[in-house]
Amino acid sequence: MEPGYSLTFSAPAKINLYLKITGKRSDGYHTLETVMQKIELYDTVRLELTNSSEVSLACPDSSLPEDRSNLAYQAAERFLQALAGKGKTGYGVSIVLRKGIPVAAGLGGGSSDAAAVLSGLNRLCAFPLDHLELFEEGLSLGADVPFFLHSASVCLATGIGDILTPVAADASAWFVVVNPRFSVSTKWAYENFVLTVAEKEINLNRSRVKQWWRSCERGESVPFPMDCLYNDLEQVTAARYGQILQIKHSLMQNGADQALMSGSGPTVFGVFASERQAARSAQLFEENGYFACLTRALNGRGGAGKVKD
Repeated sequence: MEPGYSLTFSAPAKINLYLKITGKRSDGYHTLETVMQKIELYDTVRLELTNSSEVSLACPDSSLPEDRSNLAYQAAERFLQALAGKGKTGYGVSIVLRKGIPVAAGLGGGSSDAAAVLSGLNRLCAFPLDHLELFEEGLSLGADVPFFLHSASVCLATGIGDILTPVAADASAWFVVVNPRFSVSTKWAYENFVLTVAEKEINLNRSRVKQWWRSCERGESVPFPMDCLYNDLEQVTAARYGQILQIKHSLMQNGADQALMSGSGPTVFGVFASERQAARSAQLFEENGYFACLTRALNGRGGAGKVKD
């Protein structure tokens, strides 16, 4: 725990295999049932301890803010405050964040960056915060941050997304992640979702998902059934941005078995059985000006803050 010591960490993206909004709390947060899958698409976070007692953030080749409006900056401040609460003062941190994950894309990049900063600083400082303390700091920054702090690659999440149950990953599937190079506000998407009785009844009839969910809660290791992909927010974002459904249609035409928008969008992913077909699909989207990435499920320990090789 010496100033000048640094490490570089990988912060993975996520996709939502399933997202059902179940209600809205009095504090404005929505409750949900979701299945989040970390994938092999990363931001890179370099952390260096300093003796400045301040946080500095650089985001080269990115339009991201480099001040307190950035979750990575906020995460560093929260960690240093927690460290000071344990009597360890006089430390600062320098952060260099290099984006590989599209911004405001439904892929959790900001939350993953925040988790990488928390987890990475905890490692650099010889683990002064235990898992629960780290989790609480993460939750104070955003509902998705605890998922990225979790070691599991796939989690079933309830509450506001903070009650996590690790589940098995499907290692056989290939994903093509396609972003149309514009951003969507998560807040806007949730605010424009209308939870009706009819919608709830339709969702509750998804018996295979319910059966799988119960199996996971019993501790059984069963991958999510990929033919049951679902996202309540897709109807909101796709109604405003027609490219969402166009991308889904193109992915299916190019050989995807299933396709779905992730999170609040606008990123769409396709599920492929064939790596060759998936790679060809990703290439076609790139040739047409989209951000496109061929990737797989992040297996093993998938928590943010993984030291980059």
